[in-house]
Amino acid sequence: MAEEKIKPPWWLKPMNKVFMAVLKLGVPIGGDNGPVVLTVTGRSTGKPRPVPVTPMTVDGARYVVGGFPGADWVRNARANPEATYTQNRRSRPVRLVEMSVEQARPLLRQFPTLVPTGVSFIRNAGLVTEGSPDEFEALAGRCAVFRIDPAG
Repeated sequence: MAEEKIKPPWWLKPMNKVFMAVLKLGVPIGGDNGPVVLTVTGRSTGKPRPVPVTPMTVDGARYVVGGFPGADWVRNARANPEATYTQNRRSRPVRLVEMSVEQARPLLRQFPTLVPTGVSFIRNAGLVTEGSPDEFEALAGRCAVFRIDPAG
């Protein structure tokens, strides 16, 4: 069975580039709970592939949700979980650990509360209609959830 892949909106790549430029300038957005740049290695090119993401903290651990099933950065992270986490011009190596469906369910349930800016994004992708915790929990197995661990 082929992996589900949802085509992102046309404006996502240009918006991501603008967003990353703003973050590189060191403009604080959202404080410690705001967006960061996660750089993963391209699975076929081997080149660094930066993507803006908004992590959430649950019980002291940081997590990130792949907003689209089959997103390139998710596929890259699965192929090579070593990544770079950049926030406020500070970068550090991390390891992305994908959560099982069972582990992802309670984390996805908290997503609408912890990352409210992500709700409209996922709603616009057609993955949820209202953005309720139940709808997000039901995305387990469709949208990847990674724990962000220190590298090493």
